[in-house]
Amino acid sequence: MELKALKVCVIGAGIGGLAVACTLAQRGANVSVLEQAPEIAEVGAGLQISPNGFAVLRGLGLDDTLRARAMQAATVSLRDYKGPEVVRLDLRALDDSEYHFVHRADLIDILADAARAAGVHIRLLQKVVRVEKGARPCVHLANGATLEADLVIGADGLHSVVRRGLNADITPLFTGQVAWRATVPNPWDRGPHVQVHMGPMRHLVSYPLRGGTMLNLVAVQERAAWTAESWSQRDDPMVLRAAFGDFGGDARAMLDAVEEVNLWGLFRHPVARVWHAGGAAILGDAAHPMLPFLAQGASMALEDAWVLADALSSESTVAAALGRYQARREGRTAKVVKAASRNAWKYHLSFPPLRWAAHAALRTGGRFAPVRMMRQFDWLYGHDVTRAV
Repeated sequence: MELKALKVCVIGAGIGGLAVACTLAQRGANVSVLEQAPEIAEVGAGLQISPNGFAVLRGLGLDDTLRARAMQAATVSLRDYKGPEVVRLDLRALDDSEYHFVHRADLIDILADAARAAGVHIRLLQKVVRVEKGARPCVHLANGATLEADLVIGADGLHSVVRRGLNADITPLFTGQVAWRATVPNPWDRGPHVQVHMGPMRHLVSYPLRGGTMLNLVAVQERAAWTAESWSQRDDPMVLRAAFGDFGGDARAMLDAVEEVNLWGLFRHPVARVWHAGGAAILGDAAHPMLPFLAQGASMALEDAWVLADALSSESTVAAALGRYQARREGRTAKVVKAASRNAWKYHLSFPPLRWAAHAALRTGGRFAPVRMMRQFDWLYGHDVTRAV
């Protein structure tokens, strides 16, 4: 399809929305992005870009820009919640060690700048209330205005307006887990290393951001009490510290440094059954919300963006392209969602003999077959959608 004749409206200026806007505009499409917020901003927190997500940034010509504003990961340290290290895995032993830690706001800036440079028009304070599907889908805004396009892409997150228009509502399942996230200063001069402190029914992940000046913390706890699914919900740092009161070593010091923290409930959502219809499509969290236990939310959105643009470039009609897009993405994202859902229990073993045995197995694997341990996710990290057919 000749993308220079294609008018595209993207809903949502998050990672997925800006990435697909940039990818399509670089290929010649006329792209507008509608964002309901008054500015392009994200709640301050970090994220990880694994090699499969980095491949898309490289395809967009943003690899050097990302490297300049991110930290390249060197190792992953799995630790007992009292402090001692169980095993350390060296990511640099892999052929492609392009794992990066980046502040979410920095990645948004990189993508927004690239999108604007490619000719994307980003419109703020544009709240979408519904999308009318058809040969020329129509976006209806809260201010009464409408906008027609050849293609409408819903990159509008967990509570997507576009997803609701394509699929019947399904109530997500509360996992019995909640997560806190915060950033703290890094007076300990922690280098480019992920630490995962594993405790009974809880774990704490930490890694550096912005040249090592700060640390990103994500703390997960199993509990019966339901918590709203919202990243912007604030909590008292004392509640976080109390929940992890028996954690020691570096974990204790990091938690003591928290001054502001956000709390959200973790819910299991099904992958959308319908990804497109009548000139409208969804990507990222709108299509396949996933739990954070593989740190793949951003990378999956980047993959979606590339594959959707590639399908539009390869097919003769929008309908055929959207069918090709879903066919390429549905199975892979379902596998990632399932793998992320299974991953948390490994860090939360509460029966002491079982935890001891699991840690002993990790030590043995780290000593005698460290590369093999890391290769178990080759199907995920080694996949490059910019080269896949």
